[in-house]
Amino acid sequence: MSQHLPPEVRVPIDRDNVSIFRDEETCIKCGQCRDVCRDYIGVLGSYELSKTGDRAICVNCGQCANVCPVESIREQPEYGMVAAEVMDSDKVVIVSTSPSVRAALGEEFGMDKGSFVQGKMVALLRALGVDYVLDTSFGADLTIVEEASELIERITKGNKPLPQFTSCCPAWVKFAEIFYPEILPHISTAKSPIGMQGPTIKTYFAKKMGIDPSKIVNVAVTPCTAKKYEIRREEMRAAGKYLGVENMRDMDYVITTRELAQWARMKNIDFSALEDSEYDRLMGQGSGAGVIFGNTGGVMEAALRTAYEYMTGEKAPESLYQLEPVRGMEAVREASLIVGDMKVNVAVVYGTANIRGLIEQIKNQKKEYHFVEVMTCPGGCIGGGGQPKDKEYEGDALREKRIQSLYQRDEGMKLRSSHENEEIKALYREFYGRPLSSLAEDMLHTSYGDKSRQLNGDFSIM
Repeated sequence: MSQHLPPEVRVPIDRDNVSIFRDEETCIKCGQCRDVCRDYIGVLGSYELSKTGDRAICVNCGQCANVCPVESIREQPEYGMVAAEVMDSDKVVIVSTSPSVRAALGEEFGMDKGSFVQGKMVALLRALGVDYVLDTSFGADLTIVEEASELIERITKGNKPLPQFTSCCPAWVKFAEIFYPEILPHISTAKSPIGMQGPTIKTYFAKKMGIDPSKIVNVAVTPCTAKKYEIRREEMRAAGKYLGVENMRDMDYVITTRELAQWARMKNIDFSALEDSEYDRLMGQGSGAGVIFGNTGGVMEAALRTAYEYMTGEKAPESLYQLEPVRGMEAVREASLIVGDMKVNVAVVYGTANIRGLIEQIKNQKKEYHFVEVMTCPGGCIGGGGQPKDKEYEGDALREKRIQSLYQRDEGMKLRSSHENEEIKALYREFYGRPLSSLAEDMLHTSYGDKSRQLNGDFSIM
């Protein structure tokens, strides 16, 4: 007898899921979780519980939690554990915040949709007692430098197959590992911004600041429940290997936008009354390119700004600072642009159900791309599974307000290209050496595994 209700009723969730859980007492069996997982994420309906040993296939995206009208499905909470770490005087709690959080957190406190609340968000974390507040846009800039460098090598040296798919969305990566393992060589080996931020903090940042790495508690505040899965992947232990410290994870906790708001309410902090605060000095500066990582098409646009200058040695044209063909809420978008004497074809997709058709077209050689961005959630990270819920059912209208918030921030910044970030330049001079160096490969890049056996009940590789 199955431990799950039939998939025709609702999405199955295993009890050991690291990202989400279901409160059985409050589930009303409305089927909204079923619909989003089947029709939008493309997971439910693509496997049979009778073949998986009654185990649920899950890419940890949390969209089922986002659409659950009674909050029966929620993220696995970690903010209480972080609060306990803050109280330990022997620990150094370092929090890195993702771009999308600052465009949505205000909604939890009654502010206008899409309000850009970066200063109050940083002030909130300081009020909660954390030791350092860093910007994951710095990690996004680092990801762009590595990913753009990898793309150029693929194009100029042919050392890896094209197209190159983005790798910053952990739900998409897991989706590919389960359903399309044959395309894994196409996925960039560059870790996500959080994947790069974590080991860099416990090595470079720790040394610069005179902190014992073993005392660091790394926390990521993200719009994403899949990040809770990502930080627990076995390969996310680069700092420990570098330092010779067993069982050290690069990133220790992930809390969502909603969890940060819950923590603030638990401590009775008046968010709207907080005076703006700034990120800490080191690893606290990100470019506009790093900021727009939160939007669908943003990773593509950010990468092309850097790739263009790396390939041509010339300043990227203004069109790459407002690349309209990859912006917007269409689920699949395409663009072609001239880089030097080469025509580069790119595509942007969100909603993993939508990537299935594109992958088949690529495999059948009906589409030829150099670079493809894939995001699991609607509108990209701004629509992540840990973002404030759309309680007024605005849908894309709400997501577009968040998207516009990040684009406006980018447009108002002087620093808009990842490779021009002076802190990134210093990081390479002082630690990594150059993009794709041996140390960069060890710390900032990763590999993927064929998880298709899960479809037949073998969960030995999670």
